[in-house]
Order: sequence, then structure tokens, then C-alpha cells
Amino acid sequence: MSDSHLPAGALPAATLVIMRPSADGGPDEILMVKRSQTMAFAAGAVVFPGGRIDPDDYLVARQHGFADGDPDGAARVAALRETLEETGLAVGWPTLGERDVEEVRRALLGETLLSDILAARAERIALDALVPFARWCPNFKEARTFDTRFYAVAAPPHGHELSVDEAEHSHIFWASAHATLDMADRGDVSVIFPTRRNLERLGQQPSFSRFTQHAGQFPVRLITPWIEERDGSTHLCIPDDLGYPVTSEPFERVRRG
Repeated sequence: MSDSHLPAGALPAATLVIMRPSADGGPDEILMVKRSQTMAFAAGAVVFPGGRIDPDDYLVARQHGFADGDPDGAARVAALRETLEETGLAVGWPTLGERDVEEVRRALLGETLLSDILAARAERIALDALVPFARWCPNFKEARTFDTRFYAVAAPPHGHELSVDEAEHSHIFWASAHATLDMADRGDVSVIFPTRRNLERLGQQPSFSRFTQHAGQFPVRLITPWIEERDGSTHLCIPDDLGYPVTSEPFERVRRG
């Protein structure tokens, strides 16, 4: 689907899958946040950090060599900015010392523009550290519609404890893709349809490096799930050529937003 066929009113957004080696040598762990029950979209669901793309994200992207108005550049900026705001983890900002992370985070949450912070510190962020691997725009009528670009990145070294922005989230944790899916299957957490499909895809690869190789084998093409009758029941479906091991789910089981 091309951009000309985006659902009306779709809001540009970005999300970041942050991966780190597990302590027991198992599959990489992924940073997840649980959304507050008061949020209008995906209330109470476990998701990857991320959020809307702001106008200033385009400016920062242009200052880092992307073309004016480039949605990929702006999405990369938004993914890093939102992750810092939501979790306190400074991804793609190697010159930001740990002593300064909370100060910068508070400034961003206080609506200081990232472009102004970078200018004041005479620093740049590493947008090329992000690996693009998906773009989703579910068109569920009962929820807000987001045109979300997905990126993966290796977790940076950090010694401070991560914490959620309590205005939007209630919990933060590291877990492998399979562990999070197991929690969802037990009913311990809730995941929306795009998050489940992407966790299943991530779970095919044991590490960030292997997932990077996998991502490079598939195009980043806009995914808008559709409804189809399969085996006598209604399913929500996605394309079968984009690297996802599961491409449909019975509609009555789907958590949409």
C-alpha cells in the first residue's frame, strides 16, 4: 500500500525495539512498557517505547543530513526522543553522560525542544544506529489511527535504573519476545495485534545482530491489516511476504487498540 492509500487522519508515529543480551545466555531481552489505563489508545497494553512524530523532529532530522520533510528521518528522531522521555534510556546519544540524562529527560517532558537541547549542548544524535524493519497503519474504527514506523537498536550501556513517565505508563520491564508472548497467553499482560505480530517476528531471531540480518531480507512496506474469512471464521490478516511467522488471527481474539 502506498502513502496515497493511508487511512484518513492517520497520525505519523515511531516505535523502538531495544534489544540487549540476556544474563543467562538466552535470546535477547526487549524493553517493554505498560501503558496507563487512562490512555485513549492501547490502555493497559504492553508496547514498545514510542509515540507521535512532532514538527521539531523534522528539524532535527534535517540538521542530521536528512532531506527536508523526510518521514524516515523524523521517525528516527521521534523514536529516540520518545524512548528517552518514556523510559530514561538515552539511545543513540553516546555523548550524553549518565549524570545528565535525567536533566535532559525533564527538559523534554517540560516541552523544551530537542533541537534546542542539542544546539545548547553542541551535540548530535546517532540516527543511523536504528534498523528500520516495519511500518504499520491499522485502520480500526474504534481507536486512533497511527502510521507507525518500527526500528530496532542495540541497548546502550547504562548504569542508572530506568523508570516510566507516569503520565503515560505504569510499568517497565525487560523480557525476551517469547517471554512476553507467554505472559500475554497466560493473561498476565495484554498486547495489541501489531505488537503480538512483531514479537512473534522478533522471537524468530536470538539476537540483535541476527534480527538485523533478518530485517535486511524484507522490504519495509506499509501494513494495514484486513478482515478475511478463513476456515469458516473471520480473521484479521497481514501480508505473508514480510517476514512474519503468523499472518492471521481469529478476529474475536484480537486486541485492537
